[in-house]
Parts: sequence; structure tokens; C-alpha cells
Amino acid sequence: MSRETTFLRPIARIAAALLFLAGCAAPPPRPEQPKVDPTKEAGYADAVERLAAVNREAEGFLKRGRSPDAAAAITKGLPLQTRLLAAPQPTLGAMEAVSDLDDLYARVLLSSHRDGWARMLFQKNLARWKNWKSQTGDTMRRLRQAEAGIAECDRRLQQ
Repeated sequence: MSRETTFLRPIARIAAALLFLAGCAAPPPRPEQPKVDPTKEAGYADAVERLAAVNREAEGFLKRGRSPDAAAAITKGLPLQTRLLAAPQPTLGAMEAVSDLDDLYARVLLSSHRDGWARMLFQKNLARWKNWKSQTGDTMRRLRQAEAGIAECDRRLQQ
């Protein structure tokens, strides 16, 4: 073998390896598609209305002392709640319906002496309304309602 061939073989191997590795690179990024706002879809407003109806049904059961029926209604509303919260910026109506379901669930848990779990749901509502950008009288009322729920849980947990 000539000295030139001996010198070129490792360079050829390195070049082949580099070409191979270059072929393994990730494809160029695709241009981003404009994201669709789920709150603008027709089914979103319908889901808000259906969750509000579930909340009214559960509230009625709870007022009549039928906690197991209220719990069943709340369970029925959980998939709707998940759908509404999947939006990056849920509407005020959606947040109210979601918050009402969590409040009802917390009250059902309180009625069955699951105070720690109830407190967690009241805390979720506290965080929701404390961080809501356009505060209104109603959002402040909901914030105070969550604070009162937490205080009740704390009172019960200390007994």
C-alpha cells in the first residue's frame, strides 16, 4: 500500500461516518399550524350548559340530604369538567361551572367526614378565584366561599 492510500482511508471512513450521522438528524421543524381556540367551538358552550345542569341536579340532591345521589351526579359531570379545563384559557362561565362542581364535591365529602379531601377541593377553588384576572363581585364571593370551606375543614380537622 502506498503512503497516500494509508493516509486517505481513515479520512474516508470519518467522512462516511459524518455523512451517516448527518442523515440521522431530526427533520426540519414543520411550520406551526394556528391553534384552534376550543372555547370558540360550538360544543364548548354546550358543555358549559350541561355541566351547569349537572350542578343544579347535584345541588338539589344535596339540599334534600341525598349525598349518594349528589355524588353520582357529580361523577357524571367530571368528564365535562375535564373537557372545559382542557382549554388554555377557559371562559368565565366554564370556570364558574367547574368551580361549582368542585364546591359541590367538597360539600359531599364534608358530609361523609372526608375533611382532608374536601379541603383540597376548596383550595383548588381558592387558587382559581385568587388568580382570576378580571375580579368581579361574583368571583370575590366565590373566593370567600372557598376560604370559608377551608376554614370549616380546618376546624373539623383540629377536633
